[in-house]
Amino acid sequence: MLSTTFVGYFHLVFTLPHELNPLILINKKVLFNILFKAVSQTLADFGRTHLKGKIGFLAVLHTWDQTLLDHFHLHCLIPGGALAFDRSRWIPARSNFLFHVGALSIVFRAKFLDLLDDARSKGSLQFLGRTEILATTQAWKHLHSSLRRNKWNVYAKRPFSSPETVLEYLGRYTHRVGISNSRIQSVADGKVSFFHRGRKPDTSTRLMTLHASEFIRRFLLHVLPAGFQRVRHFGLLANRWKKLQLERCFQLLHTAPVRCDFPSPAPAIPITCPACRSGLMIAVRALQPAFLDSS
Repeated sequence: MLSTTFVGYFHLVFTLPHELNPLILINKKVLFNILFKAVSQTLADFGRTHLKGKIGFLAVLHTWDQTLLDHFHLHCLIPGGALAFDRSRWIPARSNFLFHVGALSIVFRAKFLDLLDDARSKGSLQFLGRTEILATTQAWKHLHSSLRRNKWNVYAKRPFSSPETVLEYLGRYTHRVGISNSRIQSVADGKVSFFHRGRKPDTSTRLMTLHASEFIRRFLLHVLPAGFQRVRHFGLLANRWKKLQLERCFQLLHTAPVRCDFPSPAPAIPITCPACRSGLMIAVRALQPAFLDSS
C-alpha cells in the first residue's frame, strides 16, 4: 500500500541590486523576464551539477519593500531533491541544505548580466529620463563593471516544516500586493499613515506617514505590464511536463499524491433576476473574500 511521504521544500530569494531600479522601472517586462530566466537557468545548473538530476521549483516575483519602494526580487520554492536524468531514481537533497548561496549569487549575477548585455545589443531596452545616459557605451560599461564587482544577494530561508506550511505559503504569499488594508492606519488630511517593519537587526513595527500623492506614486511602482505572469513554474513543476514528471517521482518515492475531496454543493435554488424581473438566476458558487498581505 502506498504511503504519504513529504519531500521538504526550500525557500530561496534572489534580489537585484538597487542600481538597476531606474532601468527596471522603464523596462519592466524585459528586465523581469531576464530575472526569471537568469534564476531558472542558475537553479537548473545547480540541480544538474550538485544533485545530478532535474529539479523543480516555483518562482514568485515581488517588487516592493515594506515602505512600498522598489525592491525587485524572486521568491523560489524548491522541493528538496531531483529526478535522475534517466528517470531511474529520486535523488534527495540534505534535509537542511540545498545549494551554497554564495555560489548561487556568483552564477546568478553572471547569467543576469550576460542576458542584460544581450538585450541591449538587440535594442530591446529603452533609455529614458535618468537612464538616458546609459545609451552611451562608456556609461553602460561603467554600470556593468560596477554590477559585476558587487556581491549580489541570494538568501536562503529555513526549509518549510510540513506540507501544511507549504500550502499556507502558496495560499497567502504568492498573491500578495504591495500593501494590505490591515497595514493602513489612517487616511486623512491628504496623508496616508501605514505600519511597516524596520530593517534588520531592528525589525520592530513602525508608523510611516506619506502625502497621498507620494503614497500613490509608490503604489503604482508595482503595477506589472498587462498580462505579465508573476508566478511561474519550472523543471519538474513546469506545466508542460508536470503530470508525467510528478507521476514518476511519486512512483520512485513509493507514495501517492494527496487528494482533496470537496463536498458536493447543495442543489441551487433558482431566484428571480432583480433586473428584468422575469428571468431566473442560479447561484453557481460563493466567492470568499481574499485577504491579501504584503512582505
